[in-house]
Amino acid sequence: MDSGSIAWVLTSAVLVWIMTPGLGLFYAGLGDKKNLLHTVGISVLLIGLATVVWALLGYSLSFGGSGSFIGNLHYLGLNHVSLSGSTRGLNIPDGAFAIFQGMFPIITITIITGSVVGRMRLKSMLTFLTLWLTFIYAPLAHMVWDNGFLAKLGAIDFAGGTVVHISSGVTGLVLALILGPRNDQKPHQTNPIYVLVGGFLLWVGWFGFNSGSALAANNQAIVALINSWVASSAAVLSWGVIAYQIQKKVTLDGLVTGALAGLVAITPAAGYVQPWAAIVMGLIAGVLGFVSITTIKNFFGYDDTLDAFGIHGIGGTVGALLTGVFADKNLPGSAAGLISGHWDLLGHQASAILVTLALVIIGTLVLAGVTRVIAGPLRVSDADESAGYDKLIHLLVIKD
Repeated sequence: MDSGSIAWVLTSAVLVWIMTPGLGLFYAGLGDKKNLLHTVGISVLLIGLATVVWALLGYSLSFGGSGSFIGNLHYLGLNHVSLSGSTRGLNIPDGAFAIFQGMFPIITITIITGSVVGRMRLKSMLTFLTLWLTFIYAPLAHMVWDNGFLAKLGAIDFAGGTVVHISSGVTGLVLALILGPRNDQKPHQTNPIYVLVGGFLLWVGWFGFNSGSALAANNQAIVALINSWVASSAAVLSWGVIAYQIQKKVTLDGLVTGALAGLVAITPAAGYVQPWAAIVMGLIAGVLGFVSITTIKNFFGYDDTLDAFGIHGIGGTVGALLTGVFADKNLPGSAAGLISGHWDLLGHQASAILVTLALVIIGTLVLAGVTRVIAGPLRVSDADESAGYDKLIHLLVIKD
């Protein structure tokens, strides 16, 4: 066991934890004022939900056993998880690994809420997300990070391009399509302070998200942090340029969103590419992110409320593919990408994306149906949607 690595992974876990209330604040700044408290409150509630599910069942299903598609129940309730040694060949105890990995499902399900906040019933949302963590997130984590089916296929995902971003963004889109569009889709004034503070909590936390995924205080962690830094910065610039060229203005919420688009794209590649490639990926992500939430969204007409699909679903997909292009075999744990003259990795990445899409789309449709049986209708009534969730459950109204 290495004390420096233990300290870094635990610190990174705290940084990833900070991302969830940061995302809640970021979403609240972009969303409708009548759902502001609700949007922030969901992020706090989901910390509780995802943590308990992870401790009781999620960790064991994700990292227990040696099956190809899902783990077993050996670590049920975090039993048998060593606090002093590693069964995974790491320099940190299994307990530290479980803590760090447990922060990822929290932020993942919070991303999903951005697509449907304000029009999905809270009871149905919590029921659905509990099922989703068990039957979609855990199998994906196992297949990618526990030497499961996708890992054996040859796909690589450093910190969650498929497990976190594609899965959450696509789930958000499918739920949005099931629920139908909002009754009121006119643009609402953003709160730039919430966007800035929430966005920067996400940005800071993301350094732990990506660099901590090296699971050690080593050179791969350094590479991942550098790449996260330069990719997000490049995306800010490309987003600003394309926004000015098309809209003749550059907004604060746009620049912050651009940084997040760059972070999404670099996530699957963070420890596997050189910094110059991370800059290229960031530049692409900034332009693509802007086009995704404007041109593509308007063309197809889907109502992805706070653009979870546009930033995470599309951005994660492109990031996973570009990992197959720019991966450098000279970096620890990486493979040879297209720039090294090898096509295989790009094919493996595309296959992993297709498997992820199939699992997420089919799984979301099935779990939405199960949720209706367990919790009732998915969508709030028109009257409640018009009033807003803050008035329904968060504000204490005293009548004379």
